[in-house]
Amino acid sequence: MVVELIAVGTEILLGNIVNTNAAFLAEKCALLGLSLYYQTAVGDNEERLSETLKTALNRSDIVILSGGLGPTKDDLTKEVAAKVMEMPLVEDKHTRKRIEEYFKNSQSKVVTDNNWKQAFVPKGSKVLDNKNGTAPGIIMEKNGKVAILLPGPPNELIPMFNHDVFPYLNSLQPEIIYSAMVKICGIGESMVETQIADLIAGQSNPTIAPYAKVGEVHLRVTAKAKDEKEAKKMVKPVVKELKERFGKSVYTVDESVTLEDTVIGMLKEKGMSLTTVESCTGGLLAARLTKVPGVSEVFKQGFVTYSNRAKRKLLEVKKSTLKDYGAVSEKTAKEMAKNGAFITGADACLSVTGVAGPDQVEGKPVGLVYIGCCYKNIVTVKEYHFNGERDKIREWAAVSALILLRECLLEQ
Repeated sequence: MVVELIAVGTEILLGNIVNTNAAFLAEKCALLGLSLYYQTAVGDNEERLSETLKTALNRSDIVILSGGLGPTKDDLTKEVAAKVMEMPLVEDKHTRKRIEEYFKNSQSKVVTDNNWKQAFVPKGSKVLDNKNGTAPGIIMEKNGKVAILLPGPPNELIPMFNHDVFPYLNSLQPEIIYSAMVKICGIGESMVETQIADLIAGQSNPTIAPYAKVGEVHLRVTAKAKDEKEAKKMVKPVVKELKERFGKSVYTVDESVTLEDTVIGMLKEKGMSLTTVESCTGGLLAARLTKVPGVSEVFKQGFVTYSNRAKRKLLEVKKSTLKDYGAVSEKTAKEMAKNGAFITGADACLSVTGVAGPDQVEGKPVGLVYIGCCYKNIVTVKEYHFNGERDKIREWAAVSALILLRECLLEQ
């Protein structure tokens, strides 16, 4: 089946917001085994939206529209879709009651008249409750075509899609789709692709799809079969082969598990504690770690020692080290990691110091970063040269610190 995406909103066309919904929906459609050939962004204009939807319905089986379901006059998606598919709007009492309850439990408690337009839905459509907002989702079916209308805010669209739309679309497929995710860290995308070139060249069912992330590569293995049991059976040997090829670089085969989840889990298993000391990342590493539920069991403390004075005062980095080698140096990273562990009594300590840009520091190039890991009183320091803008360098540094810690935990 062929699916098409339409993002509705002038703010998307003007670049005021980033269309993250498209990336989410495209990935989910691929997971479902749907063929996606077109993505379109259209402004809040009735005529252009109508023409865009007509074109999409002519060439695709399913059209997913996001945005334009709100209470204001420029929210036109539902009204236009109803006209195009000739399904008149009627009031849905369940949705009206749900809107009343939503405002009753909100701070404003007052329902303005324009909100009631959200209670009108195309006659004969399936209505999807919005547990995070007022605009319901809508599934319209007519003449073998399907239009799915979803609210624009990601915090409303994503849970609605996962809870209601994903199983609906899956039910339209003649075969069951099952996927497993093999997550790899510490190896570049090109190297990963080289090592599985033969598998990709010979693939049919299951398939392997690589996704490049900062410091990671994710390999989605997907199979189609008559039932989930058969699909899992087909995926299993491919996942096993990937794990054998990449060895310790594979940190999980669970799509919901992140790199920081894995590192925190390893520390818990070993009964070890962790401290972080950061300069150029400014707390980004600690922020990633503290996203993990239960991290307080192992995370002792995080320092942001941006200035040389802070490095001396809080971490007891030697004045002579900073003078002779500079803040961005292997020597400084080593002292930061070692002293951070000693001062806090942690079993492990990660240190990050570098030049995020846009200007050089101490004559050292943008992108130069030193990351240290003190584990069981053994200090490992690695030198990195990252490319990109300031935020990207900082992100690379934080991820690389997690990878280094994982390597130390595996080796010692």
